Parts: sequence; C-alpha cells; structure tokens
Amino acid sequence: MHDPTNFEGKVVVVTGGGKGVGRGISQCFLEAGAEVVICGREVPSSLPEYAGREALFIPCDLREFEQSQRLIDTIVARHGRLDVLINNAGGAPFAHAANASPRFSESIIRLNLLAPLNLCQLANRVMQEQASGGTIINICSVSATRPSPGTAAYGAAKAGLLNLTRSLAVEWAPKVRVNAINAGLIRTEQSALHYGDEAAIARVAATIPLQRLADPRDIGDTCLFLASSMARYVSGADLSVHGGGERPAFLDAAGVGQ
Repeated sequence: MHDPTNFEGKVVVVTGGGKGVGRGISQCFLEAGAEVVICGREVPSSLPEYAGREALFIPCDLREFEQSQRLIDTIVARHGRLDVLINNAGGAPFAHAANASPRFSESIIRLNLLAPLNLCQLANRVMQEQASGGTIINICSVSATRPSPGTAAYGAAKAGLLNLTRSLAVEWAPKVRVNAINAGLIRTEQSALHYGDEAAIARVAATIPLQRLADPRDIGDTCLFLASSMARYVSGADLSVHGGGERPAFLDAAGVGQ
C-alpha cells in the first residue's frame, strides 16, 4: 500500500533548516526518508539527523542571488533532482517604523520577500524539467494578514510572499504546486526574545484558543502534508497554522464571554 508520507528518494531543501522552525521541518522530512539539504549563513552547532542520516548543510546567504544559484546548482549536481523547496529562512528584529532606516527596511524586504522569490525561480527551472514536477512551500506568517506593529516591513514582506505564492501557483501549474503556510506564534530556542520569560510565554499561550504556542514540528507536519500526494490538488493555498488564531481584543475589553 502506498504511503503518501514516505519521501524516500526525494530531495528536500529547507532554508534556515538548522534551527528553530526550520530545524523542526528538516527533522520531519528526515524521518519521512527524504534527502534533506539545509542552508544558512552559519554552520549550525549540530545537524538535524535521524537513524544515522544527517541533513546536508550548504553555506548560503540567500540575500545574494549568486549564492542562491550556487546552492541550487550544488544540489542538482549532487542529487540530480530537486523535489521540494521550503522557503523558511526569514525574520526581523523589533523596530518602530517611524525610526527604521531605509537600509534596515530594504534588508528585511530582501530577506523575507526577494530571497524567496529568487529561490522559487531557480527551483522552478529544475522542477519544470522533471517528469514529477515539484512542490514549493513558502513559510509566511499571521503578520501577513494582520497589523504587525514593531515589524512593519516584515509583515509587508510576508504579505507580498503570500500574494507571490498565489501568482506562482497559476504561472507554474501544472508541473509545480506552490502553497503557503501562515504560521502563528511558535515556541523555539529564541522564544524569550519575542515573548519574554516562562511566565510571559504562558500568558501569551493563554490568548491562543488551543492554549499553547506551536511547536516547530507542527509546521513540519503541515509541510509534509502539502508536499505529499495527499495535497495533490492543493496549489495557491495559504493554510493557517495558528492554533485557532487570536481572540478579538474588543471581547476582553467589553468583558464578553468571561
């Protein structure tokens, strides 16, 4: 019986796959049997591994197109194919929009929108030549669809990535499926930078209907679904993985439902 979650023989690239959400995604695909390639500007302290198999790390600054080109060329030379691209790398430090420099804003847009666009183009050229085509998954954020105070450029970039996903799904069909995940609040090794100490994290979790922050594997499992044959008719979609979203603030202000 065919197992749609078996990725043996498939080559999967996870940008920023050595830590945080990316590491959770990489781990899920390794456990599913895939050959996993991760990239980043710095070598991670340890590589994702499973049953004696490790992810392959290739250094790459995705903001530089030439390095992205070398990344894809190296993967194809080594493995002869590319089946799944997951654009996970991204992020932004807190900065008020009124004071952010043009250089800062440009760097955020370059990392969170232009770099994924360039890598999508490069991967598509490979996938279009494969009989089996390929799948691209862009990791977006709830910041793409709601206000993003303190990270305005990031939210705008993710909104652009969401629209890009829909456009590419139309242009590159039927060989390549392109989808997005609108990720909510996720607990990683850097959670304290965003949410504070354990008590603060617990307070944040209490605002989420499912009463917890996401685990990186929650995003990884969703990627497995979107990359699998179970999602063979899913393209141009944005799947929200946010534990139910956020309770409207006006309900608490009004004391409704308490």
